[in-house]
Amino acid sequence: MSATLQRSEDLSSHPPAPSDTVASLSRVTKRYANGVLALDDLSLTLQRGQIVALLGPNGAGKSTAVKLLMGLSTPTSGSVRIFAADPRLTTTRLRTGVMLQVGRAPEMLRVREHIHIFRGYYPNPMPYADIVRAAQLEGVEDRMFGQLSGGQKQRVLFALALAGDPDLLFLDEPTVGLDIESRRGMWAQIRSLAARGKAVLLTTHYLEEADALAHRIVVINKGRVICEGTPSEVKSLGASTSGNSTSRSLKIIRCTTTLAATTLLAIPGVTTVEAATTLTTITSTQPEATLRELLTLDPSLHSLEVSSPALEDAFLALTSN
Repeated sequence: MSATLQRSEDLSSHPPAPSDTVASLSRVTKRYANGVLALDDLSLTLQRGQIVALLGPNGAGKSTAVKLLMGLSTPTSGSVRIFAADPRLTTTRLRTGVMLQVGRAPEMLRVREHIHIFRGYYPNPMPYADIVRAAQLEGVEDRMFGQLSGGQKQRVLFALALAGDPDLLFLDEPTVGLDIESRRGMWAQIRSLAARGKAVLLTTHYLEEADALAHRIVVINKGRVICEGTPSEVKSLGASTSGNSTSRSLKIIRCTTTLAATTLLAIPGVTTVEAATTLTTITSTQPEATLRELLTLDPSLHSLEVSSPALEDAFLALTSN
């Protein structure tokens, strides 16, 4: 299934106005020498001031798409453009920053030395103090990389990706190993970069991160785009794929009830019921009517919780085929 959703109001994410395209994959197919088809007629655009989360199961083609955009690979067919030019050119690479999940740095160099070396690669680097502040590295600048914790090393790699003050930033699992405070701090910096007009391509298995950060989510599977839109749109389409309505009122109701599943399915708005030992999960397209009926039929109902569908639920529904 393939679907492209029109942008609608998203209360949790405020996308920027349409702007110039920073990077694009246009009808790209990538087939490796061993015959594996990694990308199949895939198109993707990144806009100035926009955070795009590229999601998909393992083997979906995410890494191949990023390698093409970084100029580390070439397509079998189709075109790849960065700043309207070849991504392999030095002039385009000087305008990009990359943070890889498997990134490494020499362990016997100090944090400040790493940052100064990387700043020296670019004609107009980000000021040193701004890099340290953005990556939350105050107080560890004189420590050797090998002496840092896993989360601190991750923040150093983020700092190095910012060294050239890039207009396009690739972030692969950027918050792996970070505690909650550091993760939220990095999220704030990524939002700040987008507000300054930077384009950000985020790949992550941490779906709460994509939901919290992305202006647009692109879900790919088996080398093809199967869905794209705002987080709320993707969640709605995921619910539709599961057999539910795409209504914006779609809610998940969890409660402990004595009512049988057949009774619950007869309540207005209820589309699915999952009964566990102590907790029943109900999906409803008319949550207010459903709740009124539930409380009328079962005065002993308790442990009531109402929430919107999670991005994780939508992702699993969209990629299950």
